[in-house]
Amino acid sequence: MPTKKYHHGDLKNALTRAGVEILSRDGIAGLSLRKVAQEAGVSHTAPYAHFADKQALIAAISTEGFRILFEHLSKIREQYQADPQCQLVEAAWAYVRFAQTDPAHFQVTFSGAVESEKDYPALVEMTGKSFGEVTRIVEACQASGLLRPGPVDMLAVSVWGIVHGFASLLIAGQISHTLLDRMTVREMLIFSLDQITLTPLHPGDFPEFLDD
Repeated sequence: MPTKKYHHGDLKNALTRAGVEILSRDGIAGLSLRKVAQEAGVSHTAPYAHFADKQALIAAISTEGFRILFEHLSKIREQYQADPQCQLVEAAWAYVRFAQTDPAHFQVTFSGAVESEKDYPALVEMTGKSFGEVTRIVEACQASGLLRPGPVDMLAVSVWGIVHGFASLLIAGQISHTLLDRMTVREMLIFSLDQITLTPLHPGDFPEFLDD
C-alpha cells in the first residue's frame, strides 16, 4: 500500500513533483499518470482530476519551472533597479541556483518534451513572461553600456544561452574538478559573463548573500 505523500488540498503539487521525479529517473517513455499516482501515493484515477494526459502533466511541470524563474528574475530586476551589473549577475546566479537545487525540475522544464506548446496557454504565457524579464535586464545593461548595442531580443537569447549552457554543464558534472577546486561556481559564472560585457566584472564586487 503506497504511503500518502501529499497534504490535503495539495494534490496537484504532489502529482507535479512525482512527475518530475519519474521523468528525471525514467524519461518520457517511463511516465504515465498511473505511475505518477503510485509515486504520489494516491489512487490511479486521482491525476485525472487535474491532468487530461501525461502531456498535460509535463506542460504543468514546465509551466511551474518557468514560474519559479520568472519570480526570481522579476524580484532581482526590481531589487537592483539602479544597478544593471547586479541585475545581470544575480539573475544569472538565480538561474544557476535553480539548476543546482532542483536539477530534475530544471531539466524537465527545458527538455522540450511538450509536443504542442500552443495547446497550453499557461505555459506559453509563463515562458513569455520569463523571457520578458531576461530582455528587460539585457536592455538595462545595454542602456548602461555594460552590454553592446543591438537587437535586445537577440542579445537576450545569447545571454540566456551562455547561462543555460553553464548551468547544464554544471549539473551534468561536465565541469572539471580542477577548475571547481580553483574557483567557486559563482566565480566561474561571473567569469563567463565577463566574456560578453564591455566593462569588467570582478567576483569580489558581487558578494553572495547567503540568506537570499
